[in-house]
Amino acid sequence: MICNNIGVNEKDHLTFAGLDVCELAKKYGTPLYLMDEGKIRENCRTYKEAMGKYFKNALPAYASKAAAFKRMYEIISEEGLGIDVVSVGEIYTAMKAGFPLENAYFHSNNKTDFDVEFAIENGVGYFVVDNEEELFAIERINKGNSKKQKVLLRLTPGIDTHTYEAVNTGKVDSKFGSAIETGQAEEITRLALEMDDIELMGFHCHIGSQVFDSDTFFRGSEIMLAFAGMIKEKYGYELKELSLGGGYGVKYVESDPEIDIAANIRQVSESIKTACAKYKLAEPKIIMEPGRSIVADAGMTLYSVGTIKQIPGYKNYISIDGGMTDNPRYALYGSAYTLFVANKVSAPADFTADVVGRCCESDDIIQPAVTLPKPVRDDIIAVCTTGAYNYSMASNYNRVARPAIVMIHEGKAYQAVKRESLDDLIANDL
Repeated sequence: MICNNIGVNEKDHLTFAGLDVCELAKKYGTPLYLMDEGKIRENCRTYKEAMGKYFKNALPAYASKAAAFKRMYEIISEEGLGIDVVSVGEIYTAMKAGFPLENAYFHSNNKTDFDVEFAIENGVGYFVVDNEEELFAIERINKGNSKKQKVLLRLTPGIDTHTYEAVNTGKVDSKFGSAIETGQAEEITRLALEMDDIELMGFHCHIGSQVFDSDTFFRGSEIMLAFAGMIKEKYGYELKELSLGGGYGVKYVESDPEIDIAANIRQVSESIKTACAKYKLAEPKIIMEPGRSIVADAGMTLYSVGTIKQIPGYKNYISIDGGMTDNPRYALYGSAYTLFVANKVSAPADFTADVVGRCCESDDIIQPAVTLPKPVRDDIIAVCTTGAYNYSMASNYNRVARPAIVMIHEGKAYQAVKRESLDDLIANDL
């Protein structure tokens, strides 16, 4: 199995976090998101313990966009992580969950005045400032407050991680951040240092997503610390915090590599210590922003099979009762997944088909050309490693209601998010 929280029981049913997923599908209905609370906590502790061990001062900040709902923020708070938020909606959800917002880092390349005001009024600890206009807006809106607003400046170090183009965020021509190469990073730093109502805490970069080794973190931190060394020499500013952005990739299919996150963090710490000595810098507080690697393998989605369509000499289709409304990632990125027929896991895999959704859309595909035991109507299809970006990207396209989220912890299941009703779909209609 691709993850140690997946198994098979004596009924030949798939299990997740120790529970029979067919029983969960029967009890809660499908489509259904499952989340393994124990795995979420385990992944949080991997980052927190490794960063605490290998850095003088460090904080993992959970990237909310991976999966944001109240129970997630409660768990993240209990595990002692910070959060990365990218909208007022994420901030508000975290607030309602009781998350301490002084440990929140507010991202976005286009924060409105309302966003800035809301975040300041509600005590968001840090703004990750993307551009000069945002910097001026924060200074203007925070003027007169007794406390300076802490900021990190988001810089682009010019690194191509060779990941999907859509998730490559560290290049010079990215929509995010101020480029070091063009001189814009130095200019925004100079402006921040001159402002009275802003406290510059340091710099942020985000190189990309689904990174499987530490090479990009080595290159990114080297460029960022070289820049910080130049700023110290030219402006007398000592870097206090350095955020390296996202965490590591996850295993979606058997061919994906296993990642020893703790060992990789140790290697990054050694690289940063070397660079700090080279550029005559005190070791700053290090922030990482794992999202996918906190929740992806803590998730599984269950579907019921509907139509089986066979086109002799061409191809086959397995249609399910969900699709791109609850998981648009194949349509967006061509994302690979591991699938099972959950009620007959060990049956011969002798049927190759595209597993497709119910939407009126040709690209509504969960996974093409999957070889599985041939299912029949009402069999349960399980899609693994769906904890990241599935619920958070879900939509009501075709007026389809979003699924429930059921958490599993210590052998018991409970609802964390209820299934949308038909009345929920028209709740805002006038």
